[in-house]
Amino acid sequence: MTDTATPAGLDPATLADVLRVAGSADFDRWQEQIRRTGGCSDPIRLVGGTKTIDPATKTVLHYYNTDEEPGGMLRIACGNRRASRCPACAWTYAGDTYHLIRAGLTGDPAKGTPDTIRNHPRVFATLTPPSFGPVHNRTGNRACRCGIRHPEDAPELGTPLDPDTYDYAGAVLWNNHASDLWRYFTIYLRREIAKRASLTQKDAREQSRVSFGKVAEYQKRGGIHFHAVIRFDGPDGPDSPPPAWATVDLLTAAIRAAADRVSVDVKPAGDQPARVLRWGKQLDVRTIRAFGDGEEITEQAVASYLAKYATKAAETTGTIDRRIGNKEALALLDVPDHPRRLIEACLDLHPLYPDRKLRDWAHMLGFRGHFSTKSRRYSTTLGALRQTRADYRAAQQRAALGLPDPDENPEATTLTLAHWTYAGHGHTPGESWLAATIHRDIQQNREIAREERHNQLALEGAAA
Repeated sequence: MTDTATPAGLDPATLADVLRVAGSADFDRWQEQIRRTGGCSDPIRLVGGTKTIDPATKTVLHYYNTDEEPGGMLRIACGNRRASRCPACAWTYAGDTYHLIRAGLTGDPAKGTPDTIRNHPRVFATLTPPSFGPVHNRTGNRACRCGIRHPEDAPELGTPLDPDTYDYAGAVLWNNHASDLWRYFTIYLRREIAKRASLTQKDAREQSRVSFGKVAEYQKRGGIHFHAVIRFDGPDGPDSPPPAWATVDLLTAAIRAAADRVSVDVKPAGDQPARVLRWGKQLDVRTIRAFGDGEEITEQAVASYLAKYATKAAETTGTIDRRIGNKEALALLDVPDHPRRLIEACLDLHPLYPDRKLRDWAHMLGFRGHFSTKSRRYSTTLGALRQTRADYRAAQQRAALGLPDPDENPEATTLTLAHWTYAGHGHTPGESWLAATIHRDIQQNREIAREERHNQLALEGAAA
């Protein structure tokens, strides 16, 4: 533990607040609430209560009110997906994304996808933005154009060799239209599949389906790019096998052709010329193999990779993780030069393209799309995964309170009346430090449990 992670390393005001919270009579209950949120950094505070009634006898089976809670409030997780805002909730979001992507790769009947889906042709594709000017990079053992061989953590990686000639306007406009490029890509992909199968588009749709799950990631230069699992299904989706002509090779060729066809026109405005936005030349398409099969790209690796980036956004490039109103704030926030210029480009371009809402998304370097999306039939949904988790916790609560289980006895119904009022969010400085400590302990316990499972599987494999 470092000095800054101990109470003695805190500023006096925060340390005093830590001691106040830890010394309170209801500290144990406060800890219990925060542990249930996973150590959430910005919990939602609610005031109210619930009453569970037997509708037949009108008997009150359980009554709960926040009056007896610490501070008279119940704290629940904020649910923010950004790791920069709340590591605890981002971990949960990443886990949900992992299971969503993995269910579409390996199959999971409990999540609505059959095990046979593992035999469907599927690829891992990465679509990138074009160049907007040369940047410092690190390619193998070769030196950068600047003549220096940069280390992996060099801060100049991704920044322009000549910022004055870099097309900042083009970069943020491309980010802003990236979701449109992806939408057109999915349209052209289905057309290219039909073309290569020598079928009409209608016949191709009747014989096969294309499903995908994707996440967005920022490159060091601030350009958004997409990683996607793209899969062939039969006419009824994942429950049916794809036709014989639906091969990995055909899917790969169709992806490359579709990416080449996509373009989005941006009309001239003010001092900005007309632009034709396209995907970059660095298109990567790799086959995903079941159980690895000696391939570098495995189901586990793909699901883990996409889950990792589902919780990250533009702040990985050095920008901020919340909206910014004007250029003056950039100096106060100490934003590095390259992301600062990208943000300034968004603010400058907003009056020229007001419908694109560039000012609202300046902190995202112009990107205004969702970070994780999927087609309807790819696998389960994030909402379904959250509901499963909520049902599990509700069942635990019923068992702890001795309330009837409707799954075991459908006739033993109960009526729950609830009233909640929003009472704010967040922690005091001392609570924030304690919540971060709780989150750290939870993460350490998870890592230990994961390592123990890994070692157990290794022993079982050696014994076999």
